[in-house]
Amino acid sequence: MAERVNKNNGKIPEPTLRRLPWYLSNAKLMKERGERYVSSTQISRQINIDASQIAKDLSYVNIAGRTRVGYEIDRLVSVLEDFLGFTNMHRAYLFGVGSLGGALLRDSGLSHFGLKIVGAFDVNPELVGTEINGIPIYHTDEFEERTEKDKVKIGVLTVPINIAQEITDKMVAGGIKAVWNFTPFRIRVPETIVVQNTSLYAHLAVMFNRLNELVKK
Repeated sequence: MAERVNKNNGKIPEPTLRRLPWYLSNAKLMKERGERYVSSTQISRQINIDASQIAKDLSYVNIAGRTRVGYEIDRLVSVLEDFLGFTNMHRAYLFGVGSLGGALLRDSGLSHFGLKIVGAFDVNPELVGTEINGIPIYHTDEFEERTEKDKVKIGVLTVPINIAQEITDKMVAGGIKAVWNFTPFRIRVPETIVVQNTSLYAHLAVMFNRLNELVKK
């Protein structure tokens, strides 16, 4: 009897979406080791997530495994990459070429996960007109003109907190449909705009709090 994983037609929960890349990374590691199959139990041992939860998460993906054998790794990698959107290249603009913004421009690994930053915007005259990792940096005032040509729908927000909302409003008015927000500011957008908040400072706060709890014990 096959280890069945049927495609779930419901809206996928965000926690599941966050876990699926972990399964993908684990499958890729096993593929590099020459493995051909992987089971939810094997993945569970590697990333410390219950096997039943892994099976439930994969119920949103159109793939099936074999009893006592598991999932064919090549197929699992292919299906997960396609499901997560990593096989399609999504073009993006970055706003705010500071230390974090510059680091993201230099991160060529983003393209392996389907994100290609094709332009950046800033007001610093020392940056405008230059390039980082082959990516041109424009003045923020050029955004409306550029977006009409490039048809970019994703904006990466790495500006100072005091202008985060102002730049967000400018992005939305210019046609950006999804914002990857790296600032600790909770930007306000229309319901039709997708926002993914990734605050490094918030994650630091959680880590420091957990560390303090351990030190006190």
